[in-house]
Formats: sequence, structure tokens, C-alpha cells
Amino acid sequence: MKRGLITLIVILIVGGLFAQDNKFGIKFSGFVKNDFFFDSRQTVAAREGHFLLWPAAENLDANGEDINAKSSFNFLAVQSRLTGKISGPDAFGAKTSGVIGADFFAQSNDNINLLRLRHAYGKLNWENTELLFGQTWNPMFVTGCFPGTVSFNTGTPFQPFARNPQVKITHKIGGLKVAATAFSQRDYVSAGGSSLLRNSSTPALHLGASFENKGNIEILAGVGASYQTLVPRLVTDMNFVANENVSGYLTQVYFKAKASKLTFKVEGNYGQNTYDVLGISSFAIQSMDPDTDHREYLPINSMSVWSDIHTNGSKVQVGLFGGYTKNLGASESVLAVMGGRSNIDFVYRVAPRVIFNSGKMRFAFEVEYTTAGFGTINNMGVVENATDVSNLRLLLAAYYFF
Repeated sequence: MKRGLITLIVILIVGGLFAQDNKFGIKFSGFVKNDFFFDSRQTVAAREGHFLLWPAAENLDANGEDINAKSSFNFLAVQSRLTGKISGPDAFGAKTSGVIGADFFAQSNDNINLLRLRHAYGKLNWENTELLFGQTWNPMFVTGCFPGTVSFNTGTPFQPFARNPQVKITHKIGGLKVAATAFSQRDYVSAGGSSLLRNSSTPALHLGASFENKGNIEILAGVGASYQTLVPRLVTDMNFVANENVSGYLTQVYFKAKASKLTFKVEGNYGQNTYDVLGISSFAIQSMDPDTDHREYLPINSMSVWSDIHTNGSKVQVGLFGGYTKNLGASESVLAVMGGRSNIDFVYRVAPRVIFNSGKMRFAFEVEYTTAGFGTINNMGVVENATDVSNLRLLLAAYYFF
């Protein structure tokens, strides 16, 4: 950790000198953020409760009391972030740029507080076409239209959330943009791991289109669709080569309107196998050969919708987020559903917030009420007899931007 910080400081100094002397180089920015939060019960979350997904299901003891009905708190600064924006000379007749960014969120609780790569990409920009290569947001996470929550979960599990190594080409025609992306998986993966996509020998694919009009009321509207194929196993339990795969798609529509004093956003998602974007659906075993253990698979369907509205004040901003996601099961009967989220019927959340800005400082407060329904899985992959559990999170965040 100490060696990494020393390296980072050297990069900052050398990068700054390089930028001054050569008119191109790297310019650093970021923020220091501290989160202080209280939960009314145990939760399913990443990094010691920081990245909240949903409340933990009931876990009854010998007396029938819910073990997870216990409150908790935490203070963390792991979301603090450093981003370097890179500029350079033209190449191949295009303007060049890049970004490299990191935080201290790490990849698991075991290495929390350690430096983690968030974004690392380069871009070539011609007059109407852009080529991006590297790691950045999943194409289903639209940077022009996402929830403005204080919580680091940014509307997950209703908003698809992931960063992926990718190649993306975007073409612009007036206010219309069309983008095609091929990508792999990294920190956020399918049920069973990133090898399921790699062993399919084909990357995940995405095609999206958006229209933006910057008039008195700024409008952004768009649609998108992703498709991927997974190979769950290379060998059966009977030691036969396994080549079976399962494919799934995810579709999206979104809209944002920004006036002088108010911004409104809404998004809907429908599709299959959303596990790798922190959704609640995965895939299921449809059939099994008793002699060879060869299996056929089906994707599990789900939908989600969210909306966010906030004022645009420079000093004080008030906002409200709401989201809902539902497990819709499979198209045919199944034997078993893969992944630890298969017993979730639905999740919904309401989260009001208020943000205070002054100079480079920000204080933000958010109340996040999340309810999830947990039940039993029937032969169609649908969750029945769901029991609701709810969590109330009180979150205070302090930022210092630089």
C-alpha cells in the first residue's frame, strides 16, 4: 500500500510537469468522500455495507426470531477518488484523449482500502466519429441519464451497474448518436464468474441510439440493447466435455428533461440474465441427461424501472429517487436457478435527499428505504409466497472536491 501511494505521488508530480512543459499530458481531479451511515437491519451489500443492494432475508433462530433484524452503522472513506484526464497529440487524423481513474473501494472486503482501477481508456475523435478502447462504464449505464443519489449504489439494482473492458464506436449525425460496443466482464460478473462469458469465445455486444436537444429545456432520449452468450461449464460431473450455452438480452429505454430549475429522469429495463450488471435475474438448468450430466439452460427474465427528480440549485439541491425491479421467471419449466439472488421476487426503493454545496465542499443527507420480497422458487423460476423485509438507511456524506 505504501509503495503504491509513493508511485501515485510520483505520477502526479511527473504528470503535472509534463503537462506544463509540453502543452499536453495529464490533469488530475477527484474528491475525498466520507460516508456515515446507519441501517435498521442487516443488508446485502459490498465493502462492509457501503454499496447497499437490498435488506437481508429473514434468518430465524431456534426461537423463531429474525437474526438479521439487527441494526448496524459504519464510517468509510473508500469511495474517495482520483481521476487523470489525459491529452495528447493528434493521431490517425483524430484528436486523442484518455482517462485513468481509481478509488480505494478494492475488489472485496479482504482488500478494502486498497487502490482499485475504475476507468482506463483512450479515445480517438474525428469530426463525427469516436473510437473508445479500454475499461469504462457498461453501455447500459448511460452517463447522461443516471440516478443522482448520494449513495454509491447509484440506483442499483434498478439501474444496470458495471464497468467493463470494451471497444466502442460512436457516430454522430446532428443530435443523433449511434453506438456499437463489444465488451467483456471484470469486477461485476455473471453467476459463476467471468469465465462463463470468456469461454463462449464471443464478447457481449451492445447497440444503442440516443437523441439530445440542448434548447431552453435540454432533452436526452435513447434506447439500447445488449446480448451475451455464456458457457456455464467445460466438463460435466460425469467427466464428459460440455459445450452447452445460454444466451440472454437486455433492453433499455431512457429519458431526461432538464429545465433551469428542475431535472427529471426516467428509465426502464427488460431482459434476461442481469446478474453481471447487479440485477436480480440469472439463468436456470432446464434439463439434465442422467447418463452424461449434459444440461440445457434457460435465461431468467426480469424488469426494472426507476425515476429521479431534483432541483438544480448551485448551493442547495433537493432530490427524490424511486425504483422497482421484479423477477419474471423463465419462458419454460426449469429444474434449478443459478445464482444467490434467485429467491428474490421484487425489490423497491424510495430515497429522498438534500445536498448543500459551498466552494469545494459538499454535505449531503439521504434517507433510503428499501424493501425486498424473498420466497420459494417454482418450476418456472418464479418466486412465490414472498415475505417482505425492509431496511431504512440514514446516510450522511461529506465531500471535498479538487
